[in-house]
Amino acid sequence: MPTAINTGNTAFLLISAALVFFMTPGLALFYAGLVVRSRDVLGIMMQVIISVGIVTIIWVLFGFGLAFGGDVAGVIGNVSFEGLSTIGRLPGPISAPSVPLLAYFSFEVMFAIITPALITGAFADRLNLGRYLILLTGFSIFIYLPVAHWIWGGGFLEQLGVVDFAGGLVVHTTAGMTALTASLLARGAEPPGQEKQIARRRTESIVLVALGTGILWFGWFGFNAGSAFAANGLAATAFANTLIAPSVAMLIWALIDLATQSGSHLVDSLTGAVAGLATITPAAGYVAPWGAVVIGLVGGVLTYLAVQFRKRRGWDDALDVWGVHGVGGASGAILVGLVAVAAVNNVSGLVEGNGRQLLVQLAAAAVVVTYSFFIAWIILAIIERVLPTRRS
Repeated sequence: MPTAINTGNTAFLLISAALVFFMTPGLALFYAGLVVRSRDVLGIMMQVIISVGIVTIIWVLFGFGLAFGGDVAGVIGNVSFEGLSTIGRLPGPISAPSVPLLAYFSFEVMFAIITPALITGAFADRLNLGRYLILLTGFSIFIYLPVAHWIWGGGFLEQLGVVDFAGGLVVHTTAGMTALTASLLARGAEPPGQEKQIARRRTESIVLVALGTGILWFGWFGFNAGSAFAANGLAATAFANTLIAPSVAMLIWALIDLATQSGSHLVDSLTGAVAGLATITPAAGYVAPWGAVVIGLVGGVLTYLAVQFRKRRGWDDALDVWGVHGVGGASGAILVGLVAVAAVNNVSGLVEGNGRQLLVQLAAAAVVVTYSFFIAWIILAIIERVLPTRRS
């Protein structure tokens, strides 16, 4: 029997959902400030914002059920929630038992909306709206929904004991690996002089980047703390960790810049903060504040190195979605297996002698990375064959 509605928890979750929604226009501003050519600003903002409409329709029709409906062989949910016809104002049989199922739907759909929007940074000036809509739809149905079910909806990874508090694997790894696939299929490094053009564009648009980062960080408090599904101590821990880890990662990026270049660059520092947010996301509700410091340190270094590796390889990931979100989300999910403490949320990592948690986190990261990469490859290869992605 479902428990009674808790009005405080319901209000908290709805506010958190609104904060997560606010991240989508924040992401549009962040990406708009980073693109090279002025003509691409409105294009990338449209690609980010259109995700709201497409993903919402998918989730109303069948997506919510495929992610969180009754489990089918550990692989996918069912369509028991089609059209939201069986969802009402009472709690449902799934997570967050003290809030209306509609509130739970409203919170979860916000995650599904922003995830494909993250990918747009990988092809900021190459994939027009029509081609992007095909990718957006394919990604949402064939990558996001299955992975969300595997980890959050009772699927086989959740059955193994894999944890992902707010989407390091479900959100950031799937988006990052799809971005990597798009980069490899682009077949070519950045055109000569691109870095100088980027530098000039960033100087002109630094306010957009800073504003977008601020909105993203603000919304991320709802993203992570709201994943406790209740206004309680766990939400407070996730909230604090969402401040600590990205602060550390931001400083790491700034210090590395200072040590290796002529000085620290604001855009790089802001990107480091976003990388830290992606890295703490899967761990926010499983680690103590000291663990958030560790994750900020390790995640900051790994994401910075990933971005530099991408540049050396000439992969055409225009706004470093793979390095920031893919590497950040996957590494954060693995670090849960190292520094999680049972006192926070009943999950122990290797630091408390639980080596199995580290193994299942590693296995989950490998599964999600591999699956996302190859399914994205299929989707993008089809688009590439029918409608080549790179514009003239």
